[in-house]
Parts: sequence; C-alpha cells; structure tokens
Amino acid sequence: MTYRSVYEGWKSDPEGFWMDAAQNIDWVKPPSKALFDDKAPIYEWFADAEVNTCWNAVDRHVEAGNGDRTAIIYDSPVTHTKHEISYLELRDRVASLAGALRAKGVEKGDRVIIYMPMVPEALEAMLACARLGAVHSVVFGGFAANELAVRIDDCKPKAIIAASCGIEPGRVVHYKPLLEGAVAEAKHKPEFCVIFQREQEVAKLNEGFDFDWHAFQYDVDPAECVPVAGNHPSYILYTSGTTGQPKGVIRHTAGQLVALNWTMSNIYGMEPGEVFWAASDVGWVVGHSYICYGPLIHGNTTIVFEGKPVGTPDAGTFWRVIQDHDVKVLFTAPTAFRAIKREDPSGDFLDKYDLSGLRTLFLAGERADPDTIVWAQEKLGVPVVDHWWQTETGWAIAANPVGIEELPIKLGSPSVAMPGYDVQILDEGGNEMPVGEMGAIAVKLPLPPGTLPTLWNAEARYHSSYLTTFPGYYETGDAGYKDEDGYLYIMARTDDVINVAGHRLSTGGMEEVLASHPDVGECAVIGVTDQLKGQLPMGFLCLNTGSGRDQAEVVSECVKLVREKIGPVAAFKLAVVVDRLPKTRSGKILRATMVKIADGEEFKMPATIDDPVILDEIRDALVTVGYSKSK
Repeated sequence: MTYRSVYEGWKSDPEGFWMDAAQNIDWVKPPSKALFDDKAPIYEWFADAEVNTCWNAVDRHVEAGNGDRTAIIYDSPVTHTKHEISYLELRDRVASLAGALRAKGVEKGDRVIIYMPMVPEALEAMLACARLGAVHSVVFGGFAANELAVRIDDCKPKAIIAASCGIEPGRVVHYKPLLEGAVAEAKHKPEFCVIFQREQEVAKLNEGFDFDWHAFQYDVDPAECVPVAGNHPSYILYTSGTTGQPKGVIRHTAGQLVALNWTMSNIYGMEPGEVFWAASDVGWVVGHSYICYGPLIHGNTTIVFEGKPVGTPDAGTFWRVIQDHDVKVLFTAPTAFRAIKREDPSGDFLDKYDLSGLRTLFLAGERADPDTIVWAQEKLGVPVVDHWWQTETGWAIAANPVGIEELPIKLGSPSVAMPGYDVQILDEGGNEMPVGEMGAIAVKLPLPPGTLPTLWNAEARYHSSYLTTFPGYYETGDAGYKDEDGYLYIMARTDDVINVAGHRLSTGGMEEVLASHPDVGECAVIGVTDQLKGQLPMGFLCLNTGSGRDQAEVVSECVKLVREKIGPVAAFKLAVVVDRLPKTRSGKILRATMVKIADGEEFKMPATIDDPVILDEIRDALVTVGYSKSK
C-alpha cells in the first residue's frame, strides 16, 4: 500500500473510503451511507447511525478481553506522582461518575463544562459525559474568570466539573476562586459543580451547589452507555475569535470516531496496546483528539503528563517519560523542543536515558522551523514528522502518513494532504496558484469526517468565518504554497504575511533564517507599520542558554543572514534580543499582540497568554529601537 494509492482511492470513491473505515467502529445501528449533503454547504457524516463514544473508547476493549491493558498512565513530575489505570478500572470509574451525574439530572444533550488540570480525572469527566450523550466543553484549567463566564453563557452548561487547583512549577493555581468569579459573572447559572479536591489545595465547598468528586459518587448506580445519533455533538471546544467572542467548534460523534481511529494506525503507525504520548493539554484540540479519544478508541495506552518540557525538573524530563513508559510515538509542539534545545543545545541529557523504543516524533501546533527539526533528527535518530491541522479540523490536514508509507521528509513542509482533504492554493480571486507560488490555503468542500460541521449555535458565523471568501471551499486562514511533488508549505497565517513596499513576504520564511543562527534558540518576526514601505519586518531573538555572545553582534549577524538568504527586498534591519516570547499556554507565539504593542495600539490581553509580564518585557525591548510609543 502506498500513500498515492490510498489518496487516489479516497478521491475516486470518498463514500466507499469512509464507509470502509467505519467498519472498525462498534455501531448500535450502522450508518446507511457516509455523506449527508442535503443541507450543503453544511455537511454531515454517518448522520443516521447510532453509536456511543465511551463504549468505543473503553467498554469494547474490556468486552474483547483487554480489560487488563493499561489505558492511562499518569506521570506528574510537579506532584511526584505516577500511576496507571487499566481499561477495566477506567470503565468502572467512568460508569460511576456518569451514574452520579445522571442522578443529579445530567442527560443526553445537556452541556457540561470541564475545568481541570492534566490529571486522569479530566479524561474520566470527558468520557463520563460521552457515556451519557452529554456534550462536554473543556476549558483550560486556570483560564480567567471572565473568559470562563463567556463560555458558560455561550454553551449554557447544566453542570461544571472542576478541580480545586492546578500545579505549575513553583506555584499552585487556585481554580475555585476563578470558578466562583465566573459563575457570579455569567448570566446563565449552572445547577451544580463537582469539585475534584487535590491534596495541594482543598477548596471550600458551597453546600447544595458544590459536590465533592468522591462523595457525590457514593451509592449511585453506574451508568450504561447511551446511544446517540451519528450527528450528535460530542463536544464544544472554544477557539478565540477575532471579534473577541470565542467560536464554539463542535465535533459530531460518528465522524470523530471513524476519523480518529483511522489516523492512529495510518498517520501515527500505532498498533493497539502500544504507548502513545501527546504532550499537550486537555484544554486544547490535541488533548481531545490525541490524549483522550484517538488513543483510547484505537486501544492504545495514553499518557497524561502534568509538567513542562524544561524545569520539571530539567530539560531531560521528556526523555525520562519516553524511557519509563516505553513510548513509541511522541506528539508535541515545536516550541517544546525549542525550549529543550535552548536549555541543552548539545543534548547532554539524552545520554542519560534509553530511547530505543521511540519510533517517531510528530510536531504540530505552529510552524516547525527546519533548525529544530534537524536538531531533533540528529539527537533522537528517528523520523521527525511535522504535520499541520487546526482546532477546526480535529486531525491532520497534511502529514507524512508513516502508518501507510514513510515519505521523504522535506524540511519546512508538513508533507502531503491526507485522504479527505483536497487542498488548494488560491489567489484573492479564488483561482489556483502555480506550483511554488504563495497564496491562501483552502480545502475543497466537503471536509472529511471528524472536522467541524458548523459552530455551536452560530451557523451564520460559520459561513462568514470559513465559507464566504472562497465559495465551495473551507478557508484555513493560512498562507503557503505547494511544490512539484504536492508537498505543502505553510508559511504564515494569512494575517502574518506582510507587505513590504508591495512585496508580499512571509514572516515564517524570515523566522526560518533567524533560527538557523547558532546562537538563536527561538525567534519571532512581526510586521510593524512603516510610513514609507507600509510594513517592515522586526525580529525578536531569544539566545541559547550560556550563549555569552555580545547581543549587538548577534543582531547584526542575523540582519546580514536575512539579507543573504531572502534578499534586500525583505528590508530586514530591525531586531532585538529578548529573554522570552509571549505565548499561549499551548506554545503559539502571540504575534498579533506584539504587532499592536509595536504600533502603539490598544489591545485586549489574550485569554490564552501564559505569562502577561512578558508583554511588558516586549514593550521595553521595542522602546530601545524606537517603537511602542503610545500614539
């Protein structure tokens, strides 16, 4: 089997392809067909089936005699805790929690917000909702009260499941005051909250409204799996919208089951029973697709890791986890590897651990710069696969499908379109761009199973956000090009393409060049307003730990490097050295906010920011080069 034959097989018979993939799911009532297009451009997959996600992720493995297999490994260097949960234990725990929720009135179609750190109970809460046919909405633990309130008002949950606290290196994040603030602020009031008390902080419970996780399950009947329609929403996951009002991406139950199960073997090359580690968080889409649902549906062991790539306790923590748990595939964000590389450029920590079991490293979440990929390839000696997808799609648009065929890796490219995705590069008029020329990346409709069918209670916004710019296509919001082999190159968000004196230039291309400098551990490029040229690129450089170089020298070398590699057309003259870059908690650099600071504009503090103090550091650095003056 080759990638080409599989992709062409999908293209020639998309219905047959997905009906074939659907045979690996346990149906209560199988679908009569794959695609339901009567409401196009709103498409649904397997809509007339009946199925239950929790059954497919947990119970069926127990029924098949694999109850002793480890379902979840919890590894928390911040609390010095490790334990394992078998599929049988997971089934009993989830059935008990679901039974307790049902006893308090949670039923099929009700919404439940989950506000939890990286603990196994977060997955149990997701699965308990799925067991009942309730629609969960996971909000990143520790999110600000106002942001949580906005999500409460949008999805109107019957209940909220939360933890008493989260643990960050060196501090405890108090969830309960944030939760109480959000409930007070929200117009919609949930009926009750379930609080998982952690020993690092036991929160005060309000009688009659807050219920202790364990006590509330006492003496309840465990719940069976409730069948739902194929087009029943599995969850709502909010992604920040440009208007400041979050967009509720929804995932239909049947499409998610079929697509994620297909990806585990075909993209990631996993066999049931093996250990898969997505080093992300349940608050992000990766946590939904590849910490919780994908691995469990496929019968793998998933790792819930509560820690950071550096500092818990050192830059070797990822290697320890891989060794201790015999991880076959690691999936993380490039920013994690840049952090490790910056702390340990020569890879000394790698020598302390046995990583012989690791087969593949997958990167996603932002552009993987070639320098980071080469470092990982050299140090780990395994294929390093960049792949590209979005919260909206739920799984990879483009990847190197190692489970089908390991294609040649091209640095800077997430490889090729996956079955289900007909990816095109379009100009502003919707015409296809020639090979090698940059344009807007769009996907021909319909999108495959497992992607967003629409937005929660916001169909008009779904149309305006994704379907109107290029009729008949889903607009990804990313810009890039394809090469002669069909490999895709994602160069920037379309709003990160800057216009320098009429030349459209990718900030990502410049970041690639800067990252290749031996002293640069991490970098970002933004476009700042310029009276003469419209925009000018500005670089932010974080130097490797222990670099010791004169900063002005490094800056001038970097300016020279961009001139050599991209040319004078880039007009790259501005760069500053900073200690760190402002990022979301999932590791995305907040470039749009940096632009506003540079241009002296008002901005709203991004809800997902990891450490707001960094924005002041960026402002101070900008002042040294004559920017960030309030207008």
